[in-house]
Formats: sequence, C-alpha cells, structure tokens
Amino acid sequence: MVIAHLVKVTVPDYLANLPIPDTVGGWFKLGFRDWISLVPPTAVAAGLGYTFYLAFCPKARKGCTGRCNQTIQLNNPKVVDSIDVEDMGEKAAFCRCWKSKNWPYCDGSHATHNKETGDNLGPVIVKKNK
Repeated sequence: MVIAHLVKVTVPDYLANLPIPDTVGGWFKLGFRDWISLVPPTAVAAGLGYTFYLAFCPKARKGCTGRCNQTIQLNNPKVVDSIDVEDMGEKAAFCRCWKSKNWPYCDGSHATHNKETGDNLGPVIVKKNK
C-alpha cells in the first residue's frame, strides 16, 4: 500500500511541481530555489543512466577482456621457459603479469598494471635454500 501510494501519488505530485520551463529562455529565468529543487531528480536520472551504461555497455567494464599476453612469443601455442637453478644466483623474481620487457624475469611492470586495473599481481620469487 505504501509503495502504491508512493508510485501513484507522491512521485507524480513531486514531478508535477518541479519548475521545468516550457521554453529555452525559461531556464535563464529560474531562481536559486528552482535550481536546487531540480538537483535531486537530475542526480537520480544521472545515476540510473550511469548504472544502465555500466550494465549494458561492454566497453564500460574494466579489466582484461581477452588475451593477457600481448608481446611474448605470440607465435607459440604455449609459452614455456626453462631456467637452470645453478645459473639463477641466490634468488630470482619471475614475471606473472606478461608485461615484463625482461621476460621471464620480473622488471616491475606489474606495478603499472595493478595501478591501472586494481589488480594485485606480483612476481613469483624463487630462492635457493641456505
């Protein structure tokens, strides 16, 4: 009953009493209180529009929408690297974000990726036991 009254009476009365001019020139004659009364419905309309934009526009969605590896050994069906532990030194950081210019080692490129996407990628660190 409350929702029906809200939809059938309250909202239509509110919208009918908004100071929406009939002409373009009427917008310039609106007073301060008139502009303030137009803020809530404008905010609701903008919020709904933005929500529908995010819901129905695929380009509005952030994140990786396809291939993560854009540069490394693209001609191979699967990228596989082998590192000899004896040649590694005490420890090595290996890339997991596919953005390193020093592949397969991490060069810190994930920091920019994380900042842009909100992701939390980092390297895998391999070290020798002492």
